[in-house]
Amino acid sequence: MIIKSQADVTPAVLEAYSRIDDPRLREIVAALVKHLHAFAREVHLTEEEFHKGAAIVARLGQLTNASHNEVVLMGGSLGFSALVCLLNNGNNGQTETTANLLGPFWRLNSPRTENGGSIVRSPTPGPMLFVNCTVKDTQGNPVAGAEVDVWHSSPEGFYEQQDDSQADMNLRGKFTTDRQGRFSFRSVKPAGYPIPITGPVGDLLRHAGRHNYRPAHLHFLIFKEGFKTHISQIYVQDDDKLDTDVQFGVTRALIGNFVAHTGPAPAPDVSGEWFSLDQTFVVEPGVAKLPKAPID
Repeated sequence: MIIKSQADVTPAVLEAYSRIDDPRLREIVAALVKHLHAFAREVHLTEEEFHKGAAIVARLGQLTNASHNEVVLMGGSLGFSALVCLLNNGNNGQTETTANLLGPFWRLNSPRTENGGSIVRSPTPGPMLFVNCTVKDTQGNPVAGAEVDVWHSSPEGFYEQQDDSQADMNLRGKFTTDRQGRFSFRSVKPAGYPIPITGPVGDLLRHAGRHNYRPAHLHFLIFKEGFKTHISQIYVQDDDKLDTDVQFGVTRALIGNFVAHTGPAPAPDVSGEWFSLDQTFVVEPGVAKLPKAPID
């Protein structure tokens, strides 16, 4: 098709890619072209702005490596990651869900830990936390035999890969739900932490006058054949960054109830203030598969 004016560009591109063999890929490319061209028309994108935008996209790729993914970080900072998660869980976005973002710190092969065991693997000062969880299906039945990965930051806001003072696999564990779909563990109360701001994500946040913090949370990954792998984060309810999470990850269903106690603890070696959390997860039918670990 010979293009005569700007109005001809979009139909020409759509026609050129209409012969893509894969139906789903053809659908996605067509929608991408339509929305991308409509965006340029809506804001009347200048040539200078196009080149600046292309440089930002290139920079996102240049900053992505085995230990950091700037593309995913930007996706979260634009709310795109949260939207995709909610569109694909909770009966395809129709109901509330405990599904959430994977985040950049999940690792394969967390140490297997007995129910009720501790995931504190090196001295980690902070308030003790005792967690009791139940996994159910959409009909309310307990899900036994599910593997559950747990991981979180320290009370100082560092995952163990970021902190030489922590042992390898500190604050990580893999549990198996019992016949009642339950698992439990002991840890320390996590803290919130900042995301990196040395690249385009930081530039965007500064332009918007936004902070770069995530509220304190625990991570969970629940895996069992016959169910869609359930990835979740449970947030501390009194964190002051809950409603301004830099990654837009907090939903009402994910705000936990971390209860403070000063009386006798479930373990005799705990004194002073300690916390408990009771949490239920609902997993949906689907294909069980593990995600690619974001970092090595």
